[in-house]
Amino acid sequence: MAARVMGLDEVAELAVRAHGGQVDKAGRPYGEHLAAVAAGVRDRGGSDAQVAAAWLHDAVEDGAVTEAWLRAAPLHDDTKAIVLAVTKRPGEAPEHYAARVLATPGALLVKEADLAHNADPRRLAALDAETRERLARKYARMRALLGLG
Repeated sequence: MAARVMGLDEVAELAVRAHGGQVDKAGRPYGEHLAAVAAGVRDRGGSDAQVAAAWLHDAVEDGAVTEAWLRAAPLHDDTKAIVLAVTKRPGEAPEHYAARVLATPGALLVKEADLAHNADPRRLAALDAETRERLARKYARMRALLGLG
């Protein structure tokens, strides 16, 4: 018998709780970003495993959960692989990060949805001009490295 895998509602609840109290660069509750990325993945035709990864895409990187927790969690193996692929490592070159995302099935769609929400002009408008321009350059470079134009 196959082991039980967390449903999307459970994953969403866990992710929002794990990031509880966190806010994004614009001061909005972090759960709003997670929900937007998950919706972006779903809208782009993503699988349930990819949507679950979208909810958890920043969890390890932000210290909301540990990598050990993720590896042991009742999640689809694809979800775990995608989350680990999109988790930036300290000091990692963007080229290495992009290569890992591209090499992991399903990860590019999650990263595409993440970048789309991060670069949303309405979201960027809440930031000061210097931060907005720096982030726009950073997101454009990553899109280029990922072949997203």
